[in-house]
Formats: sequence, structure tokens, C-alpha cells
Amino acid sequence: MPGPAPEERPHPEGRRNSQGIRIDPAVEAEHQPRRATISALVEDEPGVLSRVSGLVSRRQFNIESLTVGPTTVEGHSRLTMVVEETDPGIDQIERQLAKLKPVISVGELADDAVTTELVLLKVRGDEPDKVHAITEMYDGETLDAGPRTITVQLTGDESKIDDAIDAYDQFGIIEIARTGQTALSRGDTQTVPGEEPGTSGEPTAHATSVGESTQRSYDNP
Repeated sequence: MPGPAPEERPHPEGRRNSQGIRIDPAVEAEHQPRRATISALVEDEPGVLSRVSGLVSRRQFNIESLTVGPTTVEGHSRLTMVVEETDPGIDQIERQLAKLKPVISVGELADDAVTTELVLLKVRGDEPDKVHAITEMYDGETLDAGPRTITVQLTGDESKIDDAIDAYDQFGIIEIARTGQTALSRGDTQTVPGEEPGTSGEPTAHATSVGESTQRSYDNP
């Protein structure tokens, strides 16, 4: 067949990512990673959490935390995921989640959303009075106190939790567990469509969480 030689033919200048999608390096360089909080309503089905986390991890997205808990609607749960990705990556996460059968609705929360998380800290008990003072300063609660260790519980936004951890460092943190963020939209703005307040009375108090960078362990025996 007549035509240009192979070396003379035009070739795409882009490259493919791990999913085989061709990308333009110049366009890709314009997008910087940012933290985003994604909320989704899901149906309570066996394995829904593993399906969501598996979908995201297979695409090598950077998950900081993933929490799931009940809503006001019986049989529905709210999933809150914190990721650090580029804008195209965040859009892809939302699109992929929306395709999962148990997912009812999904969307990114605004920057002014109400967020909080829970942390448990076990510290050395050599200075219980000072530990108690720090706990009161951050509106925490002492859950267990012995001659060698003290375990406290704190709740609040990420900056408050980080400041509290820094304050406890002086006593020696033995272990720490953080749930990761959970969040709702501020005011009367619906977080994501699909939940009708008050349809099932008080929800059952339970929660499941999976975290990567939000859970740490200090090897101080």
C-alpha cells in the first residue's frame, strides 16, 4: 500500500497511565493534587465497604481515610472518604463510585463542610496531673487510667486533633488510633441526594472505619 514510511508517520506525544488511558504530560502537569472529602449514600449490603475500597485501591488513588456509618434511613449508610488527588482523579473517583450498584448518590463536599474525627491515645502515666490538664484543654475524656498508662479520647476537626497529639508527645505516646474524618454539609444544604431526614427514627449507633495515613502506631513499649 502506498503511504509514508513508518518512521515518517505521526505518533501521539502522550503516554498511557496505569489504566491504559492515554494522557498528555503537558495537560497532566497542570493539575496539582489536593485533598477532597467525598460523601456517598450506599445500601447496606454485605461487602459494600470492601467493594468501594477495592475499587479505589485498584486504580491506585491515594486514600487518607474511609469511614462508614448509619443514616436516618433504614438500610442506608453514609460513606465518607478523604483522598488526595488531582481534579481529574477526584472526578474519576466520583464517576467510578456512582457506577457501583450499592451506591445511591455520591458527591464532593464543599471546603466549609462540618468535619470531625475521633482519636484514642494511650500515653505513659508518669505525670497523670499534666496528662489530665491536656485532656481538659482539648475537651477530651479519660477512658482508662492505671499506674503505667492513661488512655484518652478526643473528638474534633483535624487541626485540633493534630495539635492535641503534639501536646501529648511530651509524655510519650504508646499507641494511637484515629477513625478518619466524617462530614456533613453546612446549614440546610443536603450533603448528597437520597436521604430523607426522620424516615426511620434514631439510627443504630455503630460505625466502621478504614484508614491508611490517619492511623498510626508508636512503638514505645
